Amino acid sequence: MKIRPIVLSLLLVPGASFAAADTDTSGAAVDPVLQGAAQAAERKDWAGAQSILKGAVASNPANAEYHNMYAYNLRKGPNPDMSLVFKHYNEALRIDPRHKGANEYLGEAYLMVSNVAKAKEQLGVLDRLCFLGCKEYTELKKSIADYEARRK
Repeated sequence: MKIRPIVLSLLLVPGASFAAADTDTSGAAVDPVLQGAAQAAERKDWAGAQSILKGAVASNPANAEYHNMYAYNLRKGPNPDMSLVFKHYNEALRIDPRHKGANEYLGEAYLMVSNVAKAKEQLGVLDRLCFLGCKEYTELKKSIADYEARRK
């Protein structure tokens, strides 16, 4: 699975000035923590991405995307501590229950521990969130189908 570019919107306050913020192609500000973690993950430097995000979660525990991406990078690294993975996906969803990425990735984590029923529950959540469909739903549905095909 590819890392999706992650950006945060910038709230512009009339009269406020911002110093040379990095922006994506749409002009939205890019979170330097997420950008650094994504660059590490692209190199498959899971430990580097984990380190960046562990510090970010500690300094900003109310950021759902930090929890989501920390859990993702834990999950992708060698010998993932699945209890820690589930802890951070669940925290991301406690903060933002409609977070499509965390719902998808939590479903994929359930497949890693052979809990297809829970993965399908997350697919149901995405089905409700993605009224007209979304890539997170499609990708989790494919992951479940692939998992089930390997088990036959």
